[in-house]
Amino acid sequence: MLEKTTRMNYLYDFYQSLLTPKQRSYMSLYYLDDFSLGEIAEEYDVSRQAVYDNIKRTENMLEEYEEKLSLLQKFQERNQLLAKVKEQLASDTPSKQELLEAIDDIEKLD
Repeated sequence: MLEKTTRMNYLYDFYQSLLTPKQRSYMSLYYLDDFSLGEIAEEYDVSRQAVYDNIKRTENMLEEYEEKLSLLQKFQERNQLLAKVKEQLASDTPSKQELLEAIDDIEKLD
């Protein structure tokens, strides 16, 4: 569950501007503020099922955006490549070729 929550938080960070205000609010309350479905339903005077349906639909939308735009995937790949560069620079004998390859790979992500 923690892995899903982390993924949804990242997806929300990347794609929140594509959501409606209500979707942003529900997702923010549920994933960032750790509200229960019942608490959100109370806040908006709707049924718990309506909140659940909205959150599930929004999760699916975020996954579709990621499938098409791959912002999270590129972010993760970029972080891995930057870690590789840092590791090389921290070593006693950094490999210029490996550094250049990592930089080239980072440039290809965009």
